[in-house]
Amino acid sequence: MTVIAVVNQKGGVGKTTTAINVATALAATGKRVLLIDLDPQGNASTGLGVERARRRATAYDLLMGDTVLDEAVVPSSVPLLDLIPATPDLSGAEVELVAAADRTHRLTDALRAGAGRWDVVLIDCPPSLGLLTVNAMAAADRLLVPLQCEFFALEGLSQLLATVERVRERFNPSLAIVGVALTMYDRRARLTEQVADDVRSVLGRLVFDTVIPRNIRLSEAPSHGLPALIYDHRCVGSQAYMHLARELIARLPAAPPVETILPEAAE
Repeated sequence: MTVIAVVNQKGGVGKTTTAINVATALAATGKRVLLIDLDPQGNASTGLGVERARRRATAYDLLMGDTVLDEAVVPSSVPLLDLIPATPDLSGAEVELVAAADRTHRLTDALRAGAGRWDVVLIDCPPSLGLLTVNAMAAADRLLVPLQCEFFALEGLSQLLATVERVRERFNPSLAIVGVALTMYDRRARLTEQVADDVRSVLGRLVFDTVIPRNIRLSEAPSHGLPALIYDHRCVGSQAYMHLARELIARLPAAPPVETILPEAAE
């Protein structure tokens, strides 16, 4: 079972859209997938059509030890894709856990009960580098980083990489970044291509070949409670996520170690 955290402390970079659609694409290949919504906004839960009435046991309950993994899992409408939903209660977890001795490993401990049940676990992290994200990093084997193709794309990336390094040193020595996905790509905008070139010059092979374009169908799909791959599998956004999932699968056996990219990123 490979655990992948989808993480970027900057909001509005397509993180949840990436988590939902990569999870759906992986399930379409026949993999058993669990998506954990670790964002108090609960957008991944809404985007998979899980109404609040069905969110009886949530990621908050799991982290607080008030429920077990099996009770928190909700089947989605996508075959082979399960979900652990989130509610706004999750925002209180960081405060409530701050004094707990095992506060950074609550998710790691909870996931042990699911070993072998899924092929891939994806964690949709909140747009911050707080305790929830640290829990995700401590539990993860790999990190998938969506990066928006705009002027401030690299702003904060060094902070994220520094946090990854600290987590590796203290909690999870095997943690590595499987890849950086360029999102909201607009081929008509000259600045977009310049940003993409800059990111590739800094991060090199760490960046996926596939770019995720700006696409209205990707934006519309969550309002229907569906991944874009189901809402409109022919749209360019859906096609891009299918290509990204193929690249991700190819990288999983030998993801580049974080230490190989930290010096470059710092420069």
